[in-house]
Amino acid sequence: MRRRELIALIGSVTAWPPTVFAVEPVKRPTIGFLGATTPTIWSSFVAAFLQRLRELGWIDGYNLAIEYRWAEGREDRYDELAADLVGRKVDVIVTGGTSAIIAVKQATSVIPIVFATAGDPVGTGLVASLSHPGGNLTGLSNQQTDLAGYRLELLHEVVPDIKRVALLGNVTSPNVILELNAVQQAAPKLGLETIRLDVKKAGEIVPAIESVKGRADALYVSTDPLLTVNQVSINTLAVRQRLPTINAFRQYVEAGALMSYGPNFPDLFRRAGDFVDKILRGAKPGELPVEQPVKFDLIINLTTARALGLAIPESFLVRAQQVIQ
Repeated sequence: MRRRELIALIGSVTAWPPTVFAVEPVKRPTIGFLGATTPTIWSSFVAAFLQRLRELGWIDGYNLAIEYRWAEGREDRYDELAADLVGRKVDVIVTGGTSAIIAVKQATSVIPIVFATAGDPVGTGLVASLSHPGGNLTGLSNQQTDLAGYRLELLHEVVPDIKRVALLGNVTSPNVILELNAVQQAAPKLGLETIRLDVKKAGEIVPAIESVKGRADALYVSTDPLLTVNQVSINTLAVRQRLPTINAFRQYVEAGALMSYGPNFPDLFRRAGDFVDKILRGAKPGELPVEQPVKFDLIINLTTARALGLAIPESFLVRAQQVIQ
């Protein structure tokens, strides 16, 4: 090609409108993540979730976007945050905790929902059944109600002299009510009496615990975001009143509670990544069976035990996944 012809060709190409060469940008799928507590409390959960997504080829900021919203244990924020994520037309919403899941379910019947942890998804009406959840949501159960009685047994095993156990629960959550009922049903079989401490907001927690001073020998803390974000206050007051405590979360024990028993929550959030991957690749959430926990953790805080004057049997300690000194 002659030089004059080449120059003419280049000139004609540069004169074409930019849209001729424009490449339609590839839309990255967006996950809406509604956290029931705070980024700090859920940090290990989020890390496990993101790690699993990376293993499956999804990298936040590269071929995936994640919109985080944090309720900080305030149930009155769930509806607002759920509506915000729905309004942004995210591709999947990930959350955990029965009240948060209910809020998201009420906000959309179209966007797929993956719950990383639900106490009793059938009993609270979230899904039709574990094997065929139906609708637009699926995920993992944390067996909150199923494990309630066993937690009480563990507490009684460590402190066999207790007679009355105070049950602290946020009764605005339907799942907490089921959990507290399960504990009350299990108590007589162990020769225990129970005292219900029903709360609905943060300001009621401390007065509730103070009300059983001298009347209760131990404290059962139910599984709920409102209580989790106030765990330091709960633990401090429990030790001051010499009340051995048990709950479901490792974080409570790391913050000074005596012991916890429950599913490994980081593992549940990790497995939630598998659900998200399947949905982003075309699976329908209502056709993905709800899964159960496979890893469980018994955590004991010996520093708290010494503060309470308790001697934990060695035979019990060897069963623990972690003993905090």
